[in-house]
Amino acid sequence: MNIQEVAKRAGVSNATASRALNRVPTVHPRLAKKVWRAASELGYYPNTLARGLVSGRTRILGLIVSDITNPFFPEIIQSFENAAVENNYEILLVSTQHDLTRMENSVRRMFERRVEGVAVFTSGIDEQLLGQFRSRNVPLVLVDARSAFPRSVNLKIDYRHGIRQAVQHLAALRHETIAFITGPLRLQSALTRKNAFEDALHEIGMQVDPRLVVDGDHTLEGGMRAFGSLLATGLRPTAVMCSNDISAIGVIREAYGLGIRVPEELSVIGFDDVHMAQFIVPPLTTVRISHGELGRLAFEALLTELECEQPSQDSTEYVLSTDLVLRASTALAPRGQIGSN
Repeated sequence: MNIQEVAKRAGVSNATASRALNRVPTVHPRLAKKVWRAASELGYYPNTLARGLVSGRTRILGLIVSDITNPFFPEIIQSFENAAVENNYEILLVSTQHDLTRMENSVRRMFERRVEGVAVFTSGIDEQLLGQFRSRNVPLVLVDARSAFPRSVNLKIDYRHGIRQAVQHLAALRHETIAFITGPLRLQSALTRKNAFEDALHEIGMQVDPRLVVDGDHTLEGGMRAFGSLLATGLRPTAVMCSNDISAIGVIREAYGLGIRVPEELSVIGFDDVHMAQFIVPPLTTVRISHGELGRLAFEALLTELECEQPSQDSTEYVLSTDLVLRASTALAPRGQIGSN
């Protein structure tokens, strides 16, 4: 099957059929519809690779995430892909699994496929790889980037607002022994959340007890281990805030195994508001990031850069807000359980 057959079926010239299948806007919509109908009836699919070689555009965007199995990412990916499909773009999705070699291979594949822009939702990309995008003039969207350069967009998340709300909520519930389980502190986002928690405690006049700030790794098992480490200090926190929802769910699971009731004996707050947070028992109080908005904004930022006649020589920044979502995993601090056992 070839384009000549499609043109014959649609009753148009080969040139008109070619322009229609390449979505050239000068083709009359009625003719374009006839060509696409004929192509569908004949089972003809345009060769997008060949079309890209002719037009100089592939209409492929890269999307890099750290762990596709992490419930934080599916809604972001879906939102980004929906926007891409609506605008006649394809996406090349890669999951790095926090592995530098895998990240480097993924970036190489994107250059080989001649992606037009890339959204990076992982902190594992180093300056050398970023330099390769800059040298090829490929637009980038980054999350909480620490450096700025031309044709880059930084999606900055306001972690502090939501975490401040969470700490004030626990204080209003009379909790005085509040613990925090961090994420991997090599990640800038995890370090920022930890600092925001400590600053929020200071704002309400509470001291940060280093024994109540325990390292985690943003996994279920890590949340369980971290909660066990907290109890091993001899302190019994009445509330635990976690750097992400998955760790918080791990805390609730470990508390259940130890016979500690949530929220009657222990209040738990997460961060992210992943989809499953509202379905666990008890439903998780958490700080919400709009994953759908994050994915949509990343695509729109790339599209704006790609369609701009004069590419920007500056970095652009967008700020996404966070807010506390109250559910059933928090309650008044229990009497007689404040401080040491």
